[in-house]
Amino acid sequence: MNTYGKYGLGLGSLLLAAGLSSTAQAQEPLIIGAAIAQSGAIAPYDDGPAKAMEIAVEEINAKGGLLGRPLKIIYSDTKSDIAYGATAAQDVIDKGAQMVVVTCDYDYGGAAASVADGANLIAFSTCAGDPKFGPSGIGPNAFTMSTGSPGQAVALAEWAYNKQGWKTAYVLLDTTIAFDASFADGFERRWKELAGPEGLIGKDTFGGEDPQIASQITRIKALPKQPDVMVLASFPPGGSSAMRQLRAAGVNQPLLLSESWDGDYWLEAVPNLSDAYLVTYGSVFGNDPRPEVSAFMDKFKAKFGAAPVTSHALTGYSVIQGWSKAVEKAGTFDTDKVRETLETFVNEPLITGPTSFTKETHINMQRDLILLEVEGGKPGNVIGVIRAEQMPK
Repeated sequence: MNTYGKYGLGLGSLLLAAGLSSTAQAQEPLIIGAAIAQSGAIAPYDDGPAKAMEIAVEEINAKGGLLGRPLKIIYSDTKSDIAYGATAAQDVIDKGAQMVVVTCDYDYGGAAASVADGANLIAFSTCAGDPKFGPSGIGPNAFTMSTGSPGQAVALAEWAYNKQGWKTAYVLLDTTIAFDASFADGFERRWKELAGPEGLIGKDTFGGEDPQIASQITRIKALPKQPDVMVLASFPPGGSSAMRQLRAAGVNQPLLLSESWDGDYWLEAVPNLSDAYLVTYGSVFGNDPRPEVSAFMDKFKAKFGAAPVTSHALTGYSVIQGWSKAVEKAGTFDTDKVRETLETFVNEPLITGPTSFTKETHINMQRDLILLEVEGGKPGNVIGVIRAEQMPK
């Protein structure tokens, strides 16, 4: 064999090997790491989104994957422990995650998101609602699919004032997490614009680790005039205890609540609750008036045998939906290019609603939310679909 033939055969073999290697590479799963709560008090907020992500991944894989690669989700349990979030994130990154999904809250998901951001990976929270979840509070790679807590609060304030005619309000704030602080602040600012400064007749705080509110109730009942409506900026289980104490003490004003009260898993803690109103992403009770949401809930029940615990499942589906759209538009999984593409989203149609991001803002505020009522201990009466019309200045 001459020299040319010998080396030509070698080159051919190398090219064939390279081709096979390239094909194998294209077939390797792209790993999405979910550093979320699979146990503990926060698990109900992460359970539905995780299952919904599985649905979205199945759909993408059935169509040939994303850029020719199948997607695979791996999990690491944060155990609803704020301090353990960083460990869980590092765990999925060490196992090959190229995008990280974190818990549905700034406080509980922020540490995991910071680890992912530091590794130059997209960190997507399913529904962290505090506006700090993004460039200002974590880093440039942090995004959330939430409709932010200020937007939720503003929508409720506008509905309460314009539709219900309530003129005076009182805010009771649980200081445990940042979400509730920004929810309370959004409500207060918009309410003062609508009802005037005199329309907010009081505010008090309590801590979730000590949900006894006897002194707060005493101060409420001592007011010269009782408020028309109360805002309980909190979440179960500590907030459930506070709510039960309010009702037991005869504080029976209508209660305005955030998405933290979605579902019915907490209702046993407040027997026969009535006159409570919450905003969230969709109804898990089979009566959402929007066809696309109802279709998603049917799909979820068909796969898992029951509706999601909360409608945060919609945000989990949208994380995969939105991120995969950005990857397709960018034509690459490269973090910098995917981030830049996400930041061009303007009213991108997702199951959670039209979604927009900019370089400075990785959260949405003015999207449709369903307004649900709890009456006679029964949740899920649909009042309507509302959205924040004017964010406070």
